[in-house]
Amino acid sequence: QLQLAESGGGLVQPGGSLTLSCVPADLTVGAYAIGWFRQAPGKEREGVACISSIGNTYYAGVVKGRFTISRDNDKNTVYLQMNSLKPEDTRVYYCATPLGPCIVENDNLVNDGAYWGQGTQVTVPS
Repeated sequence: QLQLAESGGGLVQPGGSLTLSCVPADLTVGAYAIGWFRQAPGKEREGVACISSIGNTYYAGVVKGRFTISRDNDKNTVYLQMNSLKPEDTRVYYCATPLGPCIVENDNLVNDGAYWGQGTQVTVPS
């Protein structure tokens, strides 16, 4: 099984910014699509952002314009830059290798993940 490690979560005031990092083991980020997902207790997991193997980016409508997914091939790291954070963004965030290509339908990133990291908590108080 592939291993992915998320880091960078924390507590940020509304309107603040935070950057998450994902370092996969035994996977070259420049050759695979990688997505960010999030989940709250008792809620369904939702897709946040996805970057394809050729660098195209995809976003759920609720984060578009606020979040940016990127990668550094030399560091083999995928990032999620989060700006203008809201209390509704409070979730555990996961990176994962998506099943198939990145797909957005009706402002929803509909991919599921094949391999998941352990998650990192992002908290934005009300």
